[in-house]
Amino acid sequence: MYAKRGSMFESERVFSEAPQRTQVSWTSMISAYSRHGDYQSVMTWFNQMLAEQVEPDSITFLSVLTTCGRKGMIDTGRKLFDSMVQDYRIEPSPEHYSCMVDMLGRAGRLEEAEEMVNRIPGGPGLSVLQSLLGSCRTYGNVELGEKAAEGLLEMEQKDSGTYVLMANLYAEKGQWEKASRFKRAMREEGVLKKIGFSWVDVDHAADGSLALHGFSSGDMTHPMAEEIHGLAEFVGLEMKFLREREVEWYESGVMLESVGCIW
Repeated sequence: MYAKRGSMFESERVFSEAPQRTQVSWTSMISAYSRHGDYQSVMTWFNQMLAEQVEPDSITFLSVLTTCGRKGMIDTGRKLFDSMVQDYRIEPSPEHYSCMVDMLGRAGRLEEAEEMVNRIPGGPGLSVLQSLLGSCRTYGNVELGEKAAEGLLEMEQKDSGTYVLMANLYAEKGQWEKASRFKRAMREEGVLKKIGFSWVDVDHAADGSLALHGFSSGDMTHPMAEEIHGLAEFVGLEMKFLREREVEWYESGVMLESVGCIW
């Protein structure tokens, strides 16, 4: 309850006062920090859990792997996944595989991501292929993108995202005929591109009360649109810079040593 509203101090207090620290309580704390994207705390609590000889379960590993993926800690994530399977004899779920494919894809390690996809019993699901296709689009891998798109269209023929991603991927590679073919197929199948739309509360100029403002992707109708887009671009660049610095710091080994990571 406390963790969901961001009160981690209170969550830790309740945990420390608990008469018995079970697998569930340890996993709850790790999952809470994972939701907040706090890699350092996730690894600290995970290693403390192991030190207390409390065995992690599939949910524990999913939380830790998710955080590793978001923070770009690929090698640590791979070791954890292998440890889950080999040391703890936990059978990976579709969610575990999806997490690993996303993790490897984000880092551009698409061959490894494909290998992970091929390991999934019964074949990959929708979320796995969507993640893989998105990574192929980011890193310009047409061949693997075609495989992912083929699987997606077999599952969801009316999904506009698959058509748009492949058309853009072909266009960026200068394969205009294939790009046109996908756009034409999209029209023939009656697939409509979904417009991204968001709502945000803003201060009302007159009485200070909150008003609801809606905007779509690429929307320039707001009177301060140029300032908004400029600020958004600046924040995006700052986030990218800070993330790269953070990954360099973690991968230097200093942070892993400071939190007592056993890997």
